[in-house]
Amino acid sequence: MPTAEPPPAPAPGDRCPCLSGEVFGACCGRLLSRSALAPTAVQLMRSRYTAFVIGDAGYLLATWHPSTRPAALETDASLRWYRLDIVRTDRGGPLDTSGVVEFVARYRADRDRGELHETSRFTREEGRWYYVDGDV
Repeated sequence: MPTAEPPPAPAPGDRCPCLSGEVFGACCGRLLSRSALAPTAVQLMRSRYTAFVIGDAGYLLATWHPSTRPAALETDASLRWYRLDIVRTDRGGPLDTSGVVEFVARYRADRDRGELHETSRFTREEGRWYYVDGDV
């Protein structure tokens, strides 16, 4: 059976997959290219969602806190992530050291549809935000 390939990264002027309303190059693209750090926990959450959309496991691992990071990660290219809704945030601003982001991410797999509803915890160390863990 052929293995599905994740979609390519959007062009810099394309709409960002995280649905922030920004173009990819001004939103998650600068974070995924490692040319900038996420200023807030919610921006890191959005960029991690976009990394799932395009199958960038390296970015997901790099933004996962070392205390909870798995040794390896494989994204599932058969899932097509198509919508991210931020439900709420608690802290996670540029001056905070921790934050919480609750979100719903919707996907398709063949003819099935599903969603991931998670409350994620983030920590900021030395100016860099990391995903710690989440409750589904």
